[in-house]
Amino acid sequence: MTDALSRLLAERDWLMADGATGTTLFNMGLSSGEAPEFWNADEPDKIRALYRGSVEAGSDIFLTNSFGGNASRLRLHEAQDRVGELNRLAGALAREVADAAGRPVVVAGSVGPTGEIMEPMGPLSYARAVEIFHEQAEGLKEGGVDLLWVETISAPDEYRAAAEAAKLADMPWCGTMSFDTAGRTMMGMTSAGLAELVEKLPYKPLAFGANCGVGASDLLRTVLGFAAAGTEWPIIAKGNAGIPKYVDGHIHYDGTPELMADYAVLARDCGATIIGGCCGTTPEHLQAMRAALETRPRGPRPSLDEITDRLGGFSSASDGTGDGEGPARAPRRRRRS
Repeated sequence: MTDALSRLLAERDWLMADGATGTTLFNMGLSSGEAPEFWNADEPDKIRALYRGSVEAGSDIFLTNSFGGNASRLRLHEAQDRVGELNRLAGALAREVADAAGRPVVVAGSVGPTGEIMEPMGPLSYARAVEIFHEQAEGLKEGGVDLLWVETISAPDEYRAAAEAAKLADMPWCGTMSFDTAGRTMMGMTSAGLAELVEKLPYKPLAFGANCGVGASDLLRTVLGFAAAGTEWPIIAKGNAGIPKYVDGHIHYDGTPELMADYAVLARDCGATIIGGCCGTTPEHLQAMRAALETRPRGPRPSLDEITDRLGGFSSASDGTGDGEGPARAPRRRRRS
């Protein structure tokens, strides 16, 4: 049987993903330094509310509360022996909400990075990375997720390891990287590099793209880079709601629902098929994004100047490709008020 995401992709020319998990949970009372995954066991009603917020705002896909649910990350909280439990609960609570939605909604099991540096620069071997991801994948699978959603990856070998783990778990998957260092990932991957990597993977994702990063403008420049590479895979755009600012002891994102509505339409016109938000994106943002996607007609692929006029300037002069062509260069511009 065809997987749930592929069925929706066959029926629609765009799908809306969810928004920020961390932002929403902090608004619900999660303390800084506390593992969000503990709430799958300790605060299940709040996790149900997190999931329902995305579904009720119009998301076709939502991610589970399991971003840091691997053994490496949970070891920081002396909970490395709870990987299976916490991921199973994350998936089961999500399955419950999706099944009650009254429409097709895809449950994506969030799989974040290990938090370790891969060999040879760091201590994490490829084989161990596969083990870490596979353990988490099996827990999410047991909980009933439709697919795995690997996100915020920086290193190509870690992306490959997650792909291999998805194959071992016999699960479809999607995968995004975070391009937050002058248009590249922390480990130097460019948009063109990720598009090439996906083509060479033995076990390919259903869709790939970018999440998080610096701001919405930067993320759309990366999406243009994927499109320029000529990929035939569906592209994911999951950008932050503006730029983070430290206000009264807390991080706030300055992107308004109106700005994120513009971002969603521009992402679609840049070539993205799956469009969502990352840090700072609330259900209010998602509602505006959904309304814009449903009511604004598809337009031509926007230029870099159009993106910066609508969303604000880029954080760097280049998207990391260094060739000075296509989406690589653009002036820094003032955000429209």
